[in-house]
Amino acid sequence: MVKFAAIKGFVFDLDGVITDTSTFHSQAWHQIADKVGASWNDQLADALKGISRMDSLNLILAQGHRENDFTPAQKQALATEKNTNYLQLVNQMTPANILPGITAFLAELTTAGYALSLASASKNAPLVLRKLGLSDYFTKAVDPASLKHGKPDPEIFRRGAEILGLNPADCIGVEDAAAGVQSIKGAGETAIGIGDPTVLAAADINFTDTTQLTLANIKTQLD
Repeated sequence: MVKFAAIKGFVFDLDGVITDTSTFHSQAWHQIADKVGASWNDQLADALKGISRMDSLNLILAQGHRENDFTPAQKQALATEKNTNYLQLVNQMTPANILPGITAFLAELTTAGYALSLASASKNAPLVLRKLGLSDYFTKAVDPASLKHGKPDPEIFRRGAEILGLNPADCIGVEDAAAGVQSIKGAGETAIGIGDPTVLAAADINFTDTTQLTLANIKTQLD
């Protein structure tokens, strides 16, 4: 594992790391699942974390054995409907929706001179950051529309390092989903997993929640 002193940048996922919009995503996708007749359960909700909108829709359709029942245009309409439902919830967000410890951690990283970027599959990430009042921390963000592959492919985290002008080996990626951790590791970055360590066992560092995100705690794990 890389030494702490070699780290120059941090690449963040958004949902489940900076704020918990996963409940909003779940509510919006649940509505779509009900519409297409797919049964909703916790396993499906977990499988949708960290992956693109269309990949999420395809999982839901497969759950209902309806993967061949919709044209590309109909699929796009369903994905757009989900996004409309989701945005209605996002527009109610405030800085109170920032996860515990995150504001302090971002301030600590900035003061210490680390470069920061966002690697979120969400096309709504800029809106979410504005609602949270955190846009100034993430002037560098990967445009998910520019990607050829979604998580767990490493492209998004590799790009997150690239837009900072850094080698992936000099970056730490922060994720709450197994697909995201796999993406970080595939990019050649050090992975911090936030959440259940049994689910995120592939991470180099595991923290159960965002309050543990401090430079001192990371240094302890790496040195």
